[in-house]
Amino acid sequence: MILDQIIFSKKASSKGFEDDKTSEKPLRSVLKALSWRVVGTIDTLIVSYLLTGEIALATSIASVDFLTKLVLYFFHERIWNKIKWGK
Repeated sequence: MILDQIIFSKKASSKGFEDDKTSEKPLRSVLKALSWRVVGTIDTLIVSYLLTGEIALATSIASVDFLTKLVLYFFHERIWNKIKWGK
């Protein structure tokens, strides 16, 4: 699948994945996504609580938000990492 090649392929460039210093390893993308999602989830929790007044509902919203946006951010980073524009 094309998406798999863009995100995970070591053959996407003429250089080896390890030698390409302009590329991030997937683990770095995961750690960046996790750290950003912690910040974003705290924000979502606070905003959800202020809007609903219910901590249980706010926690549910923040939990779903954390998981979905973590996955979206990871793939967003991996795709942008393959785009040469602006490097």
